[in-house]
Amino acid sequence: MSIEVAVRASAQLGEGPTWDHSSSTLLWVDILASEVHRYAPARDDDAVLVVPQHVGAAKPRAQGGIVCNLRDGIALVDRDGSKSWLVYWAREGVRGNDAGIDPSGRLWAGTMRYDQAADEGWLARITGDGSAKVMVDKVNTSNGVGWSPDGTLMYFIDTPTRRIDVLDFDNATGTVANRRPLTHVGNTEGWPDGLTVDADGCVWVALWGGHAVRRYTPAGELDREIEVPVDNPTACCFGGADFTDLYVTSARVGLSDEALMDRQLNGSVLVLPGVGQGVPSVAFNG
Repeated sequence: MSIEVAVRASAQLGEGPTWDHSSSTLLWVDILASEVHRYAPARDDDAVLVVPQHVGAAKPRAQGGIVCNLRDGIALVDRDGSKSWLVYWAREGVRGNDAGIDPSGRLWAGTMRYDQAADEGWLARITGDGSAKVMVDKVNTSNGVGWSPDGTLMYFIDTPTRRIDVLDFDNATGTVANRRPLTHVGNTEGWPDGLTVDADGCVWVALWGGHAVRRYTPAGELDREIEVPVDNPTACCFGGADFTDLYVTSARVGLSDEALMDRQLNGSVLVLPGVGQGVPSVAFNG
């Protein structure tokens, strides 16, 4: 197994990688720089779109363009670059964070407070017509969200809990129930951040401060751990022509000068070719 550099960057808070198979590109964001990146491996080109606010996640839309989880709500960016609000929910001290698209194309967008005060964030479900509903409340730092291949389970991370939670998911109604822990990350082994689910139904999670990406089985058992050459891996997704390449974003924020010198890839996007088998992502239906 090899670990390669997909994008050598100095992202303050690189996050939210998503493979857009319609264009064979990787969407990712630098939250604190208010940047949406689109990396094209075939051209080794990383194009940058600067948006007006901190951006927690950017996902492809079925009709083209992207949907962004911004500081003050959910925004649409059309192919021509024009921007509009789909949902506006500005709250002082709160910003958007990670997000995911469910099997029916609904956006699930999380929030958190800048000061990370407990229980003041949420995870909301947004449909293509702009309807929004809070589905998980009293969240501290809403992070990874993903679905099992059969669409019956949703996985969710509220990072300070150090847990990966699993919920029963009804795809027909877009509702969740019976939230319970899938697994608990050890107290000295980093903080669970972004996640992705592979074709076997296993959950891959990036460990902030843990220098690693882990794979857990649907039963919550640790199946694999891969050390990566960054201090704070933030999130991961499968991409490439066959969805076998694992892309991993990372961050530089909060690291000492010594740490930045020691691990000079902090803030870059890594790729682990052929490490597993992912599934195609779903585009937002709005």
